[in-house]
Amino acid sequence: MMQKAKFDIQGMTCSSCSSHVDKAVNRLDGVKNVSVNLLSNSMTLEFDEKKLSTEDIVNAVDKAGYQATLATSDIKDSNGNIHNTFKNNRYDNTRTIKSMKKRLILSFFFLIILMFISMHHMIFKALGMDTPVLLEKFFHGNENSLTYAFTQLLLLLPIIYLNRNYFITGFKRLLKLSPNMDSLIAMRKWNWNTIWNICYLSNWVWLRTWTI
Repeated sequence: MMQKAKFDIQGMTCSSCSSHVDKAVNRLDGVKNVSVNLLSNSMTLEFDEKKLSTEDIVNAVDKAGYQATLATSDIKDSNGNIHNTFKNNRYDNTRTIKSMKKRLILSFFFLIILMFISMHHMIFKALGMDTPVLLEKFFHGNENSLTYAFTQLLLLLPIIYLNRNYFITGFKRLLKLSPNMDSLIAMRKWNWNTIWNICYLSNWVWLRTWTI
């Protein structure tokens, strides 16, 4: 018997994501009329309860790199009547938005400090002011190059941790040869910031080891 079900999908950020979810579920035997809605982060479908269960559908979405929870399902009772049942684990968009705002504020806080440390000489020059002695003492000159790079790395790490889901999902999709917007963000972030600092610090340690 065919049953209708609706799932809340977490982790979709672009049309490529919804396409991946659609393909992953359509590969299952006994599924038809799959419809993935990116704007509402949901998926509706019909499935043959004799061939698979809602857990099989959830596992298929999980393997594709996303999270699915059952929102509603048409259940047939002993009298043959069909009831639309709402599940208690419905995806809460409000909670997600609050979490994103919190991550944004914290990330912006560390970003402002990072930009000030890395570009303070240009900022004070543009304002027609002399660079404070404290900044010159710790961040100017070849003797302070390690401190300069290491401070930027320390300020970058909290931003990476707060937004780690972009990297986890992005690289997971990249390894499966189906990149999405998260993959683009992850690759660009590692390319321009983290890799440069890690390589610089590694090179400094290598030079110090050989010159001792």
